[in-house]
Amino acid sequence: MRAARVVSLDGPDGIEVGDVDEPTAHPGQVVIDVEAAGITFPDLLMTRGEYQMRPEPPFVPGSQVAGTVRTAPEGSDLRPGDRVAALCGLGGLAEVATAGVDATFALPDAVSFAAASILPVNTLTAEFAFERRGRLQPGETVLVHGAAGGVGTACIQVAKAMGARVIAVTSSPEKAEVARRVGADEAIDVDGFKDAARALTDGRGVDVVLDPVGGDRFTDSLRSLATEGRLLVVGFAGGEIPTVKVNRLLLANTSVVGVAWGEYAFSHPGYLQEQWSRLLPLLASGAIDPVVGATYPLDGTADALAALAERRATGTLVVEPRR
Repeated sequence: MRAARVVSLDGPDGIEVGDVDEPTAHPGQVVIDVEAAGITFPDLLMTRGEYQMRPEPPFVPGSQVAGTVRTAPEGSDLRPGDRVAALCGLGGLAEVATAGVDATFALPDAVSFAAASILPVNTLTAEFAFERRGRLQPGETVLVHGAAGGVGTACIQVAKAMGARVIAVTSSPEKAEVARRVGADEAIDVDGFKDAARALTDGRGVDVVLDPVGGDRFTDSLRSLATEGRLLVVGFAGGEIPTVKVNRLLLANTSVVGVAWGEYAFSHPGYLQEQWSRLLPLLASGAIDPVVGATYPLDGTADALAALAERRATGTLVVEPRR
């Protein structure tokens, strides 16, 4: 089969596309003919050796895919030919991938493979962040950083589906328009976002901040919170891991909450399928409509990762290995 491999830890420049052996399914795994693979920020970090998972080159990155089942373990509900989305950990940027049964999800016919390939990581992360970690309630106000990116657009849609008002933080008018198009009630510029958020809430502040960026905006995110507000830490796309002076949390009884979706999901059997069952009605109603920023052929994998690295992407970028 053909695959995109990281052959050196030089970022997107370390990607080569060529023929490799097909993966071997272990007990309990599904073999999937991949039609689309959604690019994630951890994929980019892995090409640099900067992610907590550090496979040695050469390896095939890619953690989320959509396609059709080739084979499935006896006793599972999956059958050859079924349309699925899946979490594969590694190996998704290839024509064939494997995934555990619990991490493989039956796909509604109305959802395209490209759209489905960006659901497993971004949308399930957003659902976990708001439903379990943030305890989001209808009528609360959410501020989303990086709102035009893959995680950001998913978070806007999930928060809106849960009945929240959403304020999107973006870095350009074009990205603000993307955020509004996917459901944000307001979009504000990253420069001066704290004061803008306070103004939009009549000085009260927001109930929840969703932050996949980190860096120097972290303190102002805390200052944007209302009494008993929650700051949800999803990642550090900005590069710098911020610190917090905990006395700030005392001032308004605020909380900083870690959102490690993968750690929780894979240590709690059945949780992924539970999340998927909550997601299906939202897909059917159109409340969740994944934002595909652009699609690339397998030979364009390095270009997709470079676009992500250079912050040129909106939505999630998708590689279609059979193009």
